[in-house]
Amino acid sequence: MTSSRRPYGVSDFPLAETHPTDVKTANGRPLADITLDAVEAGDFSLSDIRITPRTLLDQAEIARAAGRATLAANFERAAELVDIPQALMLEIYELLRPGRAAEKGVLLDAAKRLRADFGAQQTASFIEEAAAAYERRGLFKSRY
Repeated sequence: MTSSRRPYGVSDFPLAETHPTDVKTANGRPLADITLDAVEAGDFSLSDIRITPRTLLDQAEIARAAGRATLAANFERAAELVDIPQALMLEIYELLRPGRAAEKGVLLDAAKRLRADFGAQQTASFIEEAAAAYERRGLFKSRY
């Protein structure tokens, strides 16, 4: 992101078209560098072309400006998840399926780990909220 970056609004969507120089790869290269020739030449790996937390936060800013607070919160949580290992994400996803976690503490431990190890504050809060809802609804009964 350049230091002259201004706040984004609704008219800035989609960023890749309205501000292509602001959208960067995970390793900081401009979006314009991603071409079929560059990919075929091996100049990019999958990790280079995945979405970045900055781009997700920028999208959240646009969503909030459009009055879509829930979508903005989803983008913000997604920004927290980008750097979390996929295996851990799948493990937590499995725990969030009703009847998969044996008790509330399992979800609370997952939230604590996300917060402590990855700084994923909003996602941890979301899991804590889910744990409370599962407890109220009796969803910790082992179903499998």
